[in-house]
Amino acid sequence: MTAEPHPTNLPGQLTGFVGRQAEVAEVRALLDAARMVTLIGTGGVGKTRLAMEVAATQVALRPGGVRWVELATVTDPAQVGEAVAAAVQVLVEPRQGPARSLAAQLRDRGTLICLDNCEHVLDAVAELAGALLRSCPGTAVLATSREPLAVPGEVVWRVPSLSADEAKQLFVERGRQVRHEFTLDDAGAAATSVLCSRLDGIPLAIELAASWLRTLTPQQIEQGLDDRFGLLIRSPRGVAARQQTLAASIAWSHDLLDELDRAVFRRLAVFPAGFDLDAARAVCADGAAGPGDVLGSIGRLVDKSLVVADTRGGTSRYGLLETIREYAADRLRDAGEGDRTRDRHLDHFLAVATARPVQAGGLDSWRARVEREYDNLRAALEWGLAAPDPERGRRLAAELAWLWHLNRHGREGILFLHRAIDHAPTDRGHSDRTVLQARLLTGLALVADTASPLDLEYDVAQRALELATAHGDDGLRSQCLTLSAVGLFYTDFDASWELAVEAGEAAGVAGDRLFAAAPLALRGMIRHHQDRHDEARPLLEAALVDLRDLHRGIGSTTLAYLSEGALVCGRLAAARDLAEQALDLAQPLGDFLRVGIARSALAAAHTASGNLDAAHDALRPLLALVEPATETVFVPGLTLTLAQLHVARGDLDAALRGYESGVRQASGAPTYLAARLHTGHGEALRRAGRADDARRELDRAVELARGLGMPRVLADALEQQALLRGDLDLHHESLTIRVDHGLRTSWTDALDAIAPLLPDPNAARAIAACTVARAAMGHPRTVARQRDHDELVGRLQQGLGPEFATAWAAGSTLTLDDAVAYVRRNRGANRRATAGWASLTPTELSVLQLAAAGLNNPQIGARLFISRSTVKTHLAHIYAKLGVANRTELAALSRTAV
Repeated sequence: MTAEPHPTNLPGQLTGFVGRQAEVAEVRALLDAARMVTLIGTGGVGKTRLAMEVAATQVALRPGGVRWVELATVTDPAQVGEAVAAAVQVLVEPRQGPARSLAAQLRDRGTLICLDNCEHVLDAVAELAGALLRSCPGTAVLATSREPLAVPGEVVWRVPSLSADEAKQLFVERGRQVRHEFTLDDAGAAATSVLCSRLDGIPLAIELAASWLRTLTPQQIEQGLDDRFGLLIRSPRGVAARQQTLAASIAWSHDLLDELDRAVFRRLAVFPAGFDLDAARAVCADGAAGPGDVLGSIGRLVDKSLVVADTRGGTSRYGLLETIREYAADRLRDAGEGDRTRDRHLDHFLAVATARPVQAGGLDSWRARVEREYDNLRAALEWGLAAPDPERGRRLAAELAWLWHLNRHGREGILFLHRAIDHAPTDRGHSDRTVLQARLLTGLALVADTASPLDLEYDVAQRALELATAHGDDGLRSQCLTLSAVGLFYTDFDASWELAVEAGEAAGVAGDRLFAAAPLALRGMIRHHQDRHDEARPLLEAALVDLRDLHRGIGSTTLAYLSEGALVCGRLAAARDLAEQALDLAQPLGDFLRVGIARSALAAAHTASGNLDAAHDALRPLLALVEPATETVFVPGLTLTLAQLHVARGDLDAALRGYESGVRQASGAPTYLAARLHTGHGEALRRAGRADDARRELDRAVELARGLGMPRVLADALEQQALLRGDLDLHHESLTIRVDHGLRTSWTDALDAIAPLLPDPNAARAIAACTVARAAMGHPRTVARQRDHDELVGRLQQGLGPEFATAWAAGSTLTLDDAVAYVRRNRGANRRATAGWASLTPTELSVLQLAAAGLNNPQIGARLFISRSTVKTHLAHIYAKLGVANRTELAALSRTAV
């Protein structure tokens, strides 16, 4: 996968660009010399269109392309960063937020960012633009605004009116769009010159005038302007002449409409962004204007240039230019119809959001349809929650939880959901116990799952569960149970498993395919972490059947887990293929968490395969967010994967920095992530020669792995402890866990680690078998392991002489299974004492401690991932070494030793 060369999202234009070639050249020259250019001028003077024309000339010149950001629909300054991030198509790390995420990812791109219509969020835009210019040397900004941004280094360029010839040319060209045969005779040319002059050469005013050429002559249009322009003498003082001219021009065009078209026009002002015909009918129709009347009115308003139509892509979508929308909003307020029209707007978009086909699939199509209306939904939600009765606003917030769960607006969604929950009606101090409140609480937990996973509110899901249970709503119960299970997933596998089982049962009763599949996938993930891969794989594959269609986010994560399962079990090619599928499924979401998990899985598979450049490329979109961060970003496995890549490359310093940051962040609750990070950190510290620090980290890793029940992590930590101590018994304990759980990829690491402690001929056979197995598996040694291997081979060649070739040849014929069995049969000399406390192996010490604490043999076996018979054998060895006869004497001796 390669980045799109010179990417752009510049909107396509439905009309030609007239004149202004000198202005285009001048602004281009300014952009060559300065990194921040702001085009200012009154509404309608053509700032946006000129900026688009200039931006189009820059696409091939900017390595990072050109990105257009429409800010007219942004009502909250806090949303500016999100709008820019969405347009620039960068991943937003939830805790860093959009501004820092943008700065990190744009640093080396060389992108031109075009910020259109900045005036109503001026301070927020100025702050963001300034931050980008300071931190991203290759980034340039082209802005349009009615006033300067006052950013250091900003070059302000006032957009002039059209020249007389350009104004006349624009009038004629737009006239021919409504009357193809339109030409100017001498009288018409004279009238056109006068009206263009009276319109101050303002493009929007001229286009509005030209739109009437279907029914009026240029002379009639020029004469009709007289009455309206007479109002200019009564315009408020301090208003620029051009603004007066444009207002009068819009008013003139408006006054020529019949009453029906005026009513539809003013009601369209409630749409902050575009709209389709269904929305227009729902909002604008009333007793005097039926749905058919609305359609006819919109057609006439398009003809008069008061509404813009976009029919590209086979669908019709409409909108009002911001200056015209402001005028329409004033007329709506004057008519006293604002509240009623906004209520209809809310009702319509509540219906749009409610038509969510989750039960039968189709989340993708629902998300695409609703995301297109996000600005309208936000406006409807603001209106609904601010109403004296916020019930409809609360219902809309509950419906939008799914959208916020699936897209980059999750942080905003959390704020809206908190507001909706807080707006619950109270009855004499009693809290709201309705199904709607349960849905809002469930939605909050659902959005937090992806937008703020470290802060997943388990208690919120539990509060929702209580209400759902009280109402007997099995569908809602299954969602609450699943989210509660996710809340415990990081710290308590057994409790999470029980909740997931219960969630699946509730979903079965409710007939909910999605929430039957989601807890099934979670159970597969739990079994994966417990290294019960024969159970994990079928659970994950069964869940994936529905999740591919029902929920691409969970489906992608399920594929990532299948990838890691294949990786640890020795199927590296399958691991790469599954990770690529995970990324393909997650990519359209643009969600940092889901995309990050998929990219981490792909990078891990490439690292294990020795393709380190491909691993780095897989992580590249995330690296800018990770490497400069003062705190660890949250994508499960990302920190570990990146640090392992550094180790594989031999960059120990970078690995240590990554591990230290990750361990700091994971220092709170004992999570599975912390266990893995402590193990990796311990290895890096050992390789750096910091034995005491490594010992401390590995002790913590062993403690967490045993407590959480994670055999693979325990085996890895034990191997590192064995390498620190040169302890063959500890190596074999690690290898036994790996063999018992089918962790074939790490068998080769175990052979490499054990070989130096074996007698030379056995070591040569083991290392030869390991080399052959790695080649067959596609799992080459890392830089550090290869260095250790080369040193060992050199020592063996010198020590064995001619016998080395014979031993190597013999080892090369062994399969991986045979080689592991051979090593386990030929353990070599044990350097441990034969009696007393010093003679006990680490496993025997663990068995002793658990037995002294009162655990029985099955309980000890479960804790240490060994069978009951093995526990019994260990106890027999302990009794013999310590000279005791039973558990009672052993407990007494243990207390004495303490």
